[in-house]
Order: sequence, then structure tokens, then C-alpha cells
Amino acid sequence: MKVALLPGDGIGPEIVAEAVKVLKGLGEPFEFEEAPIGGAGYEASGRPLPDATLALAQQADAVIVGATGVWKYDNLEPALRPEQGILGLRKELKLFANLRPAVLYDELVGSSPLKPEKVRGLDILIVRELIGDIYFGQPRGRRKAPDGEFAGEREGFDTMRYSEPEIVRIAHVAFKAARTRRKKVCSVDKANVLQTSQLWRETMKQRRRISRCRAFAPVHR
Repeated sequence: MKVALLPGDGIGPEIVAEAVKVLKGLGEPFEFEEAPIGGAGYEASGRPLPDATLALAQQADAVIVGATGVWKYDNLEPALRPEQGILGLRKELKLFANLRPAVLYDELVGSSPLKPEKVRGLDILIVRELIGDIYFGQPRGRRKAPDGEFAGEREGFDTMRYSEPEIVRIAHVAFKAARTRRKKVCSVDKANVLQTSQLWRETMKQRRRISRCRAFAPVHR
């Protein structure tokens, strides 16, 4: 199994090195190859996601990515900032689903700011969509406002957009995961205001009907 290691910047190399120790401890025949991303990618090639790094990620069976970005890159133009390396990797590899488990072990109940009776037994899985919405929607940029109360002043704008297939595929991931857990899905949106969220909610309801989850709760964020 070939594993691409993209340590990144700051504490990224330290974190990736510890992850490699864990994998080596499994006694499996992993093959590791390292490449720069983020600020390190910019230093190596003038781009946060060098072509060679992307090629390695595409060829690998798994990719481990560390943190990217430190203060010295803050003044780079947006297209060259370290975080564009992560965004580019998501887009090119179609990594649309981010799985974030949140589990509280009994030994740590007393360390939570929440009341023990409320937080004990916490075990949820957050499924986050990664390559739609305002991160990738076009047009985007900064300009002088062309009209309105603040015409002539600087403004920034991003476009929020989702297609139905994008929502369907993330819904499939969420419902599939729920079938192996407690068969409950909570979909978070802003359907009372946003057209994208209205489409999101409609699509999630449709997918729920063909899933085997016994509970589905759409809520406003």
C-alpha cells in the first residue's frame, strides 16, 4: 500500500511523523513517499500544490496531510496562499466528504465544560461537504462596489451554489454511515433564508425516503 505524505508547514511535519510511527507499528508493508504542499509547496515550486505533489496523491492508495500555512505567507495573493494546496487537493481528488467523529470517553467526562449527565456517552459523526458551497462557487473576488449604499467602497464576494448531484452524494455518505450506527441523521441548513439550503433540505428528504434510517431531523443553523 502506497501512502503519500504531505507534511505541510508549522506543526504539520511533526504530526505526520507521529502518524507514520503509528502506521509502522501495525507491521503492514506500507510504502511511504513525501512531497511538499502549502507553504512548503510554494517554496519548492511557486505553487501551494505542485504538479508533482498532485501526481503523487493521485497515484497513492492513501494520503496523509499535515497542517498548512504559517504567518510568513499571509501576504501572498489569494491564489498562492498555503490553504489553496488543501483546496486544490480536495477538488482534484474529488474529496467531497469529510468525516469528523466526536467521541467522549468516560475518563474525560470531568474535563468537559458541559454537565456530565448531558455529555456522557457522546458519540456522533459529523459529515461535512467539502467541494461545493462558497469555497468553490464562482464568481468570487474583491472589487469596488458598483452600486448601492456603499458604491465605490471595497467589497468581497463569494458565490454559494450546490447542484442536486452534489447534495445526493453527500447524503448517500451520511445515510450509509447512519445505517451502521443508530440510524439517525440530523441535516443542518439555513432553509428559511437560502435557496441553496432549500434545495439541500428537499434533496435530503428525498434521499431519506429511500434510505433505511428511522429518524431524520432537518434543523436551521
